[in-house]
Order: sequence, then C-alpha cells, then structure tokens
Amino acid sequence: MKLEQNDSSLLFSSTNIPDVFFTEYLSQISGDCLKIYLYMTFLAKYNKDIKLNDLSKKLELPLKTIQESIKYLEEEGLITKKNTGYILNNIQEIELHKLYNPKITSSPEELKKVAQNKYRAKAIENINNEFFQGVMSPSWYSDIDLWFKKYSFDEEVMIALFRYCFNRSALHRNYIQTVAEAWFKNNIKTFNDLDKYYEKQEKLNSLQKTISKKLGIIRNLSQYEESYIEKWNIDYGYNLDVIEIALKKTTSKSNPNFDYLDKLLTDWHDRNLKTTDDVQNFLIQMKEKNKNIKTLEKANGYSNYDQRNYNDLNNFYANNFTPNN
Repeated sequence: MKLEQNDSSLLFSSTNIPDVFFTEYLSQISGDCLKIYLYMTFLAKYNKDIKLNDLSKKLELPLKTIQESIKYLEEEGLITKKNTGYILNNIQEIELHKLYNPKITSSPEELKKVAQNKYRAKAIENINNEFFQGVMSPSWYSDIDLWFKKYSFDEEVMIALFRYCFNRSALHRNYIQTVAEAWFKNNIKTFNDLDKYYEKQEKLNSLQKTISKKLGIIRNLSQYEESYIEKWNIDYGYNLDVIEIALKKTTSKSNPNFDYLDKLLTDWHDRNLKTTDDVQNFLIQMKEKNKNIKTLEKANGYSNYDQRNYNDLNNFYANNFTPNN
C-alpha cells in the first residue's frame, strides 16, 4: 500500500526555529544566508534532497552566494558537511555546551564569588536589558564572567565595552573579544583608564586629520600611516609643533612619503631632541657644519662632492634643510 501525504497538510504545519538562534546568530548572519538557512531547515524537516544548483534556482540567488553562505554556515557550526550532503546541527545543544564548557577553567568557588558580587551581577543585568532586550542567551553569562577574569575590567568598563560594540552594530563575540584585547593592551581596567584612553585617541585622531590636511591627503590614511603618526605622538612624545617642522619639508615633493617623515622624526628622537627649540637649534648646527665643510672643500680645491663621506641624513641636512622654512 502506498501512502501519500496530502499537500494541504503544509497549510497546517510549521517549522520551528529555537529562540537561541535569534539571540546568538541572527545579528551576524546576512540576509541571503538567513534565507538559505531557513529554507534548508524547512527541507530538512521533510528529509528532502536538493542540489546547490536547484537551491540557487529555487531561492533566485547566484550559485556563488549559495556556496559562500554554505561555507559560512559550516564555519558558524550551524550545519555540518557529510558524504551525502549536510546535517543541520542542534544549536540548542551547541549553546548548552558553551554554557557548561567554561566550568573546566572556572572553579565552583570562583563562580560562587561572582554570583555573590552584587555589583557584577548588576552590571550583567544592565548588559542584558540594554543590549539584549532582557533575553540574553545563557552562554553570554559565562563569556562575560571569563572576560571579567581575563581582562580585570571593572563593571563600568564591561558595560562600556558592550555599548561600544553595540553602537557599531557589531555585538558579536569575535568583535567584542578584539576590542577587549585592544583595551587590555592599553592597560584599561577602570572607567578612569578608559576615559584617559578615549581622550588620547581623540587627540590622536585630531592629529591624524591635521597631518592629512597639511599634506593635502583627501583619502583615509592607511593603517600603516596611522601607526607612524601614533609612534611619533605617543612613543616619541612629539606634538604637532615638532611634527610640522618635518611636514614643511615635504612641500617640494609631489607625493609626500611617510617613510621620509619617519626617518627625520626618528633621527630627532634618537638624538634626544624633544622640543621645537631642540630641533631648530640642531638644524642650525647642521647647517653651519655643512657650510664649514663646503668652505673647507673650496679652500682645498675639492670639486668632487661625491668624495664626502655622508650618510643619507647628512646629505639631506646638507642639501635640503633650512631651519627657518
């Protein structure tokens, strides 16, 4: 006897998606990828077999989009590739594993201590209400607990961390972890530390914009160019007054080169020149020194200047640098 399912049953059936999908995965998944995942979930309920080309036609999406989305779903652990196709993973089990797995590294005494800390509990409650509308997935609690231990952030900094990522529409673990690492490397633990960091970053951003404007650069600076400016300002302690002395020497160049500027400023730093007066006095001395050398060469009848044993910086100071320009 052959039994067939009445097509009208589709009108009364439903495909269930666990709530944890909305709290853990929805914010990170693209629209096309979500479309594919939902349709795959629907097909899996009926054990349907479908090829990628057919999926592309059915959903009216390019085959490349289908392939890239399948790869993303695999990387996120939502599906697993098998010899015969794909299996949709139980994301509730995945989140349950995340929830209890951190206990391997967190002793019951430590977890109890955190639970008893009313300030920390209040901070986590604020994070839940402000950024997850009160439905934060349980696995986030363990992540936050471990971040408190790993980075030694106080409660205000942890809330600020989530707010920073939320305001950039990047409230997912990888991004939060990256920002947390950056703050930790900048010795941020208290809100006062964070406030000072923001102030330093604001000054640095202003300096970058000023330097770009003076160099006539209308594009965004590259990561490497920004790192140069950060080195001059933070590592060397140079403000705009000192940096501008070097900037003025690029006026004759069609393509200002950050390597060129870095060579100058690094030389000044290595010579322990800290202020504009230090730099200007040094340049005057270099100009006078090279003037004396030229006078001596002329008196002795030297005409081949290539015989002079100068390094690149000496040649630069000798031929290009006028202190009061």
